[in-house]
Amino acid sequence: MILQVEVCGAIATNAYFYIDDETDAGFLIDPGAEAERLLKIISARNFTIEKILLTHGHFDHIGAAAEIQRELKIPVCMQKNGRAYAENPTWNLSSAFGAEMVLRDVTYLDDNSEIILAANENFRLKIIPVAGHTTDGAAYYSERDGVAFVGDSIFLGSYGRTDFYGGDEQTLFAELKNKILTLPDETVLLSGHTPPTTVGDEKNRPWFNI
Repeated sequence: MILQVEVCGAIATNAYFYIDDETDAGFLIDPGAEAERLLKIISARNFTIEKILLTHGHFDHIGAAAEIQRELKIPVCMQKNGRAYAENPTWNLSSAFGAEMVLRDVTYLDDNSEIILAANENFRLKIIPVAGHTTDGAAYYSERDGVAFVGDSIFLGSYGRTDFYGGDEQTLFAELKNKILTLPDETVLLSGHTPPTTVGDEKNRPWFNI
């Protein structure tokens, strides 16, 4: 099951619960704000969240992570370049919005490693590095369910900004072309700020020159 919840801090962001139907256990992806609300959903639905997964270190994706981590005593995980954002309020952009955020208790994941659910080892995600929006950008891909949580690397009909710290448009286009748009056409792409789209739809956009 995938439950999308729009959370609103300074910027509205899509947080996702990716839950195994057999066990009601799973992962919380990009809890950007409203920790109390997300915790109430977890309690009301009797979810067991094993890990918090971050697609990148911008404040609107990490804002509720520390509070939920403290409450549930679970790991916060992100791509191995994420320290530059997690520990730096300038790079994660929180300082620009007047509330500095720092994450210190973070597990940094190797590229292309698998995050396996302890409650069901057949329920897993692969972390695919997708730099360009940030240096630590990542997508979490389930081949079994045909879905990828892509953060701000690619949107419905668009792609992530590259004018923030660590951004690079040429890198982003190459990463999307070689790592995301090579996934099966039917793969559903779940982004941080738009409705879902698919690989098949996005790789035919004229601005990608695919």
